[in-house]
Amino acid sequence: MDDIKKTNEELKLKVKRLEEEREKLIDEIDSLWAMMDELTQTDVQNLSQIARDLDGDVITKTLMITNKKADA
Repeated sequence: MDDIKKTNEELKLKVKRLEEEREKLIDEIDSLWAMMDELTQTDVQNLSQIARDLDGDVITKTLMITNKKADA
């Protein structure tokens, strides 16, 4: 009977340690998701800026192209 009690106590301790480890892993996952959201937001902002810059370059180049001959 003592063996069963000892085994039961060991299993309870193991369950407690596993629950603590699970909580740590859940916290790490939450932190990783937060970082991923932050990176995604930064990527969207960077790509938006690149698109605006490209749009400005295209407009500038379009305005500079002309087929009219001019007197120099």
